Amino acid sequence: MSLRQSIAVAGRMPRSLPFRFASLGLLVSIAACSDSSGPSSPTGIQKIQHVVVIMQENRSFDSYFGTYPGAEGIPMQNGVPTVCAPDPELGSCVRAFHDSADENQGGPHTASNAVRDIDGGRMDGFPVEAEKSMGVTCNVLGKPSCPPTGPTDVMGYHDQREIPNYWAYAKNFVLQDHMFEPNASWSLPAHLFMVSEWSAICSQVDNPMSCINALDKPQSTGSFGTKVPQPNYAWTDLTYLLHQHNVSWKYYVAEGTEPDCDDDEMTCPSKPQSAGTPEIWNPLPFFTTVRQDNQLGNIQTVDHFFADVQAGTLPAVSWVIPNGELSEHPPALVSRGQAYVTALTNAIMQSPLWSSTAIFLSWDDWGGFYDHFTPPVVDENGYGLRVPGLVISPYAENGFIDHQTLSFDAYVKFIEDDFLGSQRIDPRTDGRPDPRPTVREDVPILGDLTQDFDFNQAPQPPLVLPGGVRP
Repeated sequence: MSLRQSIAVAGRMPRSLPFRFASLGLLVSIAACSDSSGPSSPTGIQKIQHVVVIMQENRSFDSYFGTYPGAEGIPMQNGVPTVCAPDPELGSCVRAFHDSADENQGGPHTASNAVRDIDGGRMDGFPVEAEKSMGVTCNVLGKPSCPPTGPTDVMGYHDQREIPNYWAYAKNFVLQDHMFEPNASWSLPAHLFMVSEWSAICSQVDNPMSCINALDKPQSTGSFGTKVPQPNYAWTDLTYLLHQHNVSWKYYVAEGTEPDCDDDEMTCPSKPQSAGTPEIWNPLPFFTTVRQDNQLGNIQTVDHFFADVQAGTLPAVSWVIPNGELSEHPPALVSRGQAYVTALTNAIMQSPLWSSTAIFLSWDDWGGFYDHFTPPVVDENGYGLRVPGLVISPYAENGFIDHQTLSFDAYVKFIEDDFLGSQRIDPRTDGRPDPRPTVREDVPILGDLTQDFDFNQAPQPPLVLPGGVRP
């Protein structure tokens, strides 16, 4: 046991041990350690009374932090990338390059694209997959010439010049350079994993034992022009355990549109998104447990997030989901997404809630963008490719780069350890069996997010940054 863990355990011991005895008709109380007149202050992980998961869209780690000092980023020599990927249109290999564009294209990002991008660990399929999806032809007779970096921008990366606030959070709090999408697939499975640790398809309504694994094609929401039955996500999700333990939660959704696709296309026509309309970024309304626990009302618009922060009524667990414009999902502007995340973070930092909050910021999948690091395999679903991960909290280690292997499973594990006495979404113990292949929180390779915190340090002050813009 580490010193930090020892201190945390010791902090949970009673602050006083009262012994009562009668002598000559007098009742005497002796406090063995200290005054027991009031409740003890929270210690260790219990200092975090609010967990906020902000989930953005479609960026790989290398595309945002590939040149961040000290992180395991794009391999370079003398500031020049040493890795490249074959580009069929160029007829040569294209190296990673700095991309100052605010609007990007990205690439396709289904399970099959993940396999071909990873290419057996060579991590060189990104331009090929993007150009297949684009149907582009250049550098041939009668066609325009490709630019030196190729017709696709998947090998491009941003740095502090384009995303200064994200880099400021990394510099002042924690950057995770081995955060992986929990599933090697696209947005809907990623969001299902985020709230339930599984992506499945169920043959019987409300029967969790009828569900089978579905890495790429969980029941479609029918939002892409297809006529399918209404999805039923019958397996167990985290809100079931939160409800069982009387732990408050909300899922905040920015209303507008969402652009993601359930096929091999990079983009598709926008579809409406609202708190009351289940979508690929808002799957909880289709979960059996949410409906049976009468908690559909916990899924609210993002303006309620700002109101709850201001009122001091933020729940213990929050997920915050963007709309298409705010998401950073191509073709959404990088700057607009950063401004939205800054507004969310500033709101917490400028409230009394800052002292007891941990913000976990990530991006749901790699969006077809290049990353050089081969993801580990923990089961048939993943891990997927690396994505950026940030921890922002007064107890976060200052300027720390976490090299642990992590995925969104670590968020669920932290929430369970903080609020649920370490109860897992485990068919053997959670009282609601389902046939999920893996209890993801207990995978041995998964790191521990408490290592990103020093609960004994003087709390860091707020870092209120410019440029925050609310929806």
